[in-house]
Amino acid sequence: MRKALWLLFGLGTALQTGVASAQHREVGAHEHGRGTLNIAMEGTRVTMELEVPGADIVGFEHAAKTKKQKAAVEKAKTQLAAPLALFVLPAAAACKLGEAKVEIEGGADDHDHGKGKDKSAKGASKGHHEQGHSEFRAQYALECASPASLTAIEFAYFKTFAAAQKLEVNVITSKGQTKFEVTRGKPRIDLAGMM
Repeated sequence: MRKALWLLFGLGTALQTGVASAQHREVGAHEHGRGTLNIAMEGTRVTMELEVPGADIVGFEHAAKTKKQKAAVEKAKTQLAAPLALFVLPAAAACKLGEAKVEIEGGADDHDHGKGKDKSAKGASKGHHEQGHSEFRAQYALECASPASLTAIEFAYFKTFAAAQKLEVNVITSKGQTKFEVTRGKPRIDLAGMM
């Protein structure tokens, strides 16, 4: 059962990634304000994967250069490492965080290209960062004592990150896969009957 659930999740994610890559090639840029949250529920375990543009989280996508920008990145990492504050589950489900991993891919990560480098290295790195887009990626593992009580998720995520506008949410359980679009104006999904 677990293998089948992860296979289904992997297939859905692969299809979505292929579509996103095709859209990226056609449009030439990702859409700010929109991220993706994948949720897989099996037994008492809930795993989540969040991918969002750096601009939605810290307000910029280039390498953090100033002290203020570096502090914003560190604060964001701390906030993203606390999924139960961002994605509020019913208290009756009694969910606890088992593991959280937060990474930055692309330009928002701190790449110090110090003064000791030659101009050609600086120019190449500057061009790379101007063209690149950063993305925050987080992975979470939760254990829920009463998974049948997972009837909804409230998205405090939008209160925490003011530039975030939408999340595409894919939920996979033993009963199937469902896709939701969660927005700042509608920050809740109903999961009743999915467990």
